[in-house]
Amino acid sequence: MLSKEKIERINVLAKKSKELGLTPEEKEEQQMLRQEYLQNLRTGFKGMLENIEIIDE
Repeated sequence: MLSKEKIERINVLAKKSKELGLTPEEKEEQQMLRQEYLQNLRTGFKGMLENIEIIDE
């Protein structure tokens, strides 16, 4: 699970990107945070799918 601070940072960078634009360092940070977020999302989703049991076919 991604920490609350990292999720807040993703949101701050997204808002700043829309309003002012980002520096190259901020763009790189944003990309790394997004990749980490997506990896966690995929891992959680895959875990949910693996735990699904079909009762009636």
